[in-house]
Amino acid sequence: MSAPYQSATRFNAGTIKLEIHPTGKAAGEAAGHAAAEELRRLGQLGQSIGVIFATGASQLDTLDVLTSLPDVPWSLMQGFHMDEYVGLAEDHKASFRRYLRKSLTGRVHMQEFSEINGNAENLFEYGNEYMRKLTLADPKLCLLGIGENGHLAFNDPAEADFNDPLGIKVVTLDDACRQQQVSEGWFATRDDVPRQALTLTIPTLFRVPKLIVSVPGHRKAEAVRRTFEEPISTACPSTILRTHPDVTIYLDVDSAAQLKGI
Repeated sequence: MSAPYQSATRFNAGTIKLEIHPTGKAAGEAAGHAAAEELRRLGQLGQSIGVIFATGASQLDTLDVLTSLPDVPWSLMQGFHMDEYVGLAEDHKASFRRYLRKSLTGRVHMQEFSEINGNAENLFEYGNEYMRKLTLADPKLCLLGIGENGHLAFNDPAEADFNDPLGIKVVTLDDACRQQQVSEGWFATRDDVPRQALTLTIPTLFRVPKLIVSVPGHRKAEAVRRTFEEPISTACPSTILRTHPDVTIYLDVDSAAQLKGI
């Protein structure tokens, strides 16, 4: 095990397993190694493996490591991703389809990968078909992050529903979410960020038995603190992670800076 992993701090906060690493890169790499280990374990069963992937700056180091490690059973994998902007060209630099082609599917060869098309003519019918495929794949692992407003996928506070009857839905993005996309460099101004997205809902994510959550950087410190300290509510959707039976959150010292007394 490399030195960055040896110097990580590991402990449990309720049901959550928490790792704090010296740098965001080290945290992302640790998450990538953990994902590879779980995928190898699942691969020993010799069956198709459903996996849901997140995008965004928080996932870059995780995916970079995961796609470079040996003996990951990509040929058994049915991949999905969790959200996409509505109406954004798929070749735009902020398109999640473009992101995943560059960071994931262009590097490895999966059995199948199902992209979310935010430009579908009928988003309701398209979403139903996407959920049909995802349900049949029965994902066993989900890689995700936490937004600056505590969102999971694009379930911002005003849209999040812990008992959502829908598996996927069109949501309106709040100003904090849209500003995060600008701060991360995906768009020049907030007005450039699409106002709607198609996202998997929180119950869909929580049906996955294992969650690996990468949350690096100082801009996420407030959201991390709220995740652990605030009452579980949609005011900070990530607080619901405290109820999942198998979730590991990978932080760096910047994103963990506001944690006290855990």
